[in-house]
Parts: sequence; C-alpha cells; structure tokens
Amino acid sequence: MLKGIVVGNVVSTKKQESLMGSKFLEVNLIENGVKTDKYIIAVDSVGAGIGEVVLVTTGSSARLALRNQFEPVDAVIVGIVD
Repeated sequence: MLKGIVVGNVVSTKKQESLMGSKFLEVNLIENGVKTDKYIIAVDSVGAGIGEVVLVTTGSSARLALRNQFEPVDAVIVGIVD
C-alpha cells in the first residue's frame, strides 16, 4: 500500500465503459513523510479531494478493491488519512 497526497483531477474524454462514472485523481507519493517526485493516477473509491492524504493500493489488490478482478486498473484510492 502507498501513501500520497491528492494534487489534481484527471479528466478523461474517453474511458473503458466499465469505468464510466469513476473519478481519476493524480496522487503525489509520500515516502518517510516527505513528498517525492513520483506521481500516479488512481481511481477514487472513497470520495477523496485535492489536498487530502490518501492510501492507495496497486496491482491485483486494486482490482479487488473495486470488486471486479477484471477491471483494467492498476491503482485505487482506498482510504483517506485523518
């Protein structure tokens, strides 16, 4: 699992039909409490917003987080850190 801060929305004019209605966010990864120069795009499953610190799961766990192992995603926001 990764930790990061949401830095932006990603607008998609076309996307996989099964992802219609999904929100994509740009996440700046955090390591040892410090922002890095690494960014990922993740599907938002918890209603996160810009500036919030989030937990991101990747790989096959990301697909399971969406409850569909065949979903074409590699990263999903699964939590908001208080």
